Amino acid sequence: MTSADSRPSDMSAAVQAALQRGDRQGALALLREAERAAPADKALKMQRAMVCRALGDLPGALSALDEALSLDPYDFVALLSKGALIERTGGERAAAAIYKNALTIAPPDDELPPPLRAPTARAREVVARTREALEAHLKARTDAVKAEVSDATRRRFDESLGIFSGRTKVYSQEPLLLHYPRLPAIPFYDRALFPWFAELEAATELIRGELEGALEAARGDFAPYIAYPKGVPVNQWGELNHSPRWSSLHLWRDGERQADACRLCPKTTALLEALPLSDQPGYAPTAMFSALDAKTHIPPHTGSTNVRLLCHLPLILPGPARFRVGNETREWKMGEAWVFDDTIEHEAWNDADELRVILIFDIWNPFIDEGEKALVRALLAARKEFYEA
Repeated sequence: MTSADSRPSDMSAAVQAALQRGDRQGALALLREAERAAPADKALKMQRAMVCRALGDLPGALSALDEALSLDPYDFVALLSKGALIERTGGERAAAAIYKNALTIAPPDDELPPPLRAPTARAREVVARTREALEAHLKARTDAVKAEVSDATRRRFDESLGIFSGRTKVYSQEPLLLHYPRLPAIPFYDRALFPWFAELEAATELIRGELEGALEAARGDFAPYIAYPKGVPVNQWGELNHSPRWSSLHLWRDGERQADACRLCPKTTALLEALPLSDQPGYAPTAMFSALDAKTHIPPHTGSTNVRLLCHLPLILPGPARFRVGNETREWKMGEAWVFDDTIEHEAWNDADELRVILIFDIWNPFIDEGEKALVRALLAARKEFYEA
């Protein structure tokens, strides 16, 4: 039988017959003959890799897999097999990068053929173990230097180290409406940028008193924060859509002052009016009391634009409550405000057994100048005009 007049099925059968006889060299010779006739047949190269591995020729098997990957760089089985060979010849650290590439294109676990489940699990173990060892090594070698820097620098560096080792991901700004270029992607902003924090935090009890009055007088006016109409995809909001578990009472909403709520909270309103609220008619400011029920989770999401930032001030905090922006998670503390970029993915948890309420309002990004503010107002007004027409 020659390669010119043999069909692929015949050749495969001949190879299998040779392997069943224990004639691995004969099977290899048949495969090489078939490859001369069909040099772009990836399946033949995968078979040659298998036979070479059975013969103990690991370099030959690796060469065959590289040839298969040159034809299809996204072949999951070829990448997984290459990782296993590299692990045998060079160790886990050498194999980790190959395994990582394979895992990025791995099918879902429930779609994995049974023979691939154990090798895939092994790949995950090697990648995780290598990542942990790398991060431990990097920390050990940088701890002495890190001891000499500020807390803010240390937090930023630790996030960088986590990304560098592969433990954490890079979170970028993902605004739903307007992305303004060249603004920094900072999860939590430095308090020094907001000299009015002292006045705001000092008024915590005053604002809390007005909130408690609003809760008593207008509890029914606290409306579900998520309220998608029927027929609209709710994505991650299915559990909270139209749910009172996350509700809000607005003082300003999309730039409109809410007279009834402001009448209930006159001192809070006056305080907010003295702050650099983000004034974008039809869009901002928004200021509200945000109430989250016990044991409730707000899933990851992003906000509308990075030209403005959000400020949080906790008012009712009956127990532990967490907030994550990007890679940084903090716990709310009474009397302490923070400002964050909500175009970076964020989520919240009320881990306590009772209601948690915070004041939320938006302010201009401090890196936007007055001319840019005017331009943004005009831009958003033009968009509104276009769609209303």
